[in-house]
Amino acid sequence: MQSFFKEIESSEKGRQLALEAVLNAIKLNADGLIPAIAQQYDSGEVLMMAWMNREALEETLATGRVCYYSRSREKLWRKGESSGQQQHLKSAALDCDGDTLLLQVDQTGPACHTGRRSCFYVELGAHGATIVSDVMIDPALLYQGKKS
Repeated sequence: MQSFFKEIESSEKGRQLALEAVLNAIKLNADGLIPAIAQQYDSGEVLMMAWMNREALEETLATGRVCYYSRSREKLWRKGESSGQQQHLKSAALDCDGDTLLLQVDQTGPACHTGRRSCFYVELGAHGATIVSDVMIDPALLYQGKKS
């Protein structure tokens, strides 16, 4: 039996697909999760990677406010609920295999819990690693008085 994503490979641009059929075909891992990469919609900057379950994805699509699944807390995590630094969805896309999401977002302030704009701030090279971005907001201030 061919997979849903294999069947739509040759589809022409503009073809409409039923959302329920696409959601049912998403390839979740053994924990029921799919990786989601958040990218700033206007600059293309990759901000972070987190996990979503189907409920988080459905909530994100319905509300426009990005919701992830926290593996450490084992519950839905609405980006910014602890820090106030929210992500608002501009668009969501699945890769060709249906096992990775790309979220185009409008990020308020830093996306990283370290207070940096992006979680990807350690650049690796053949002879070492370099911190490539400054802290925007001290994490102690970012989460001051907030439940984490």
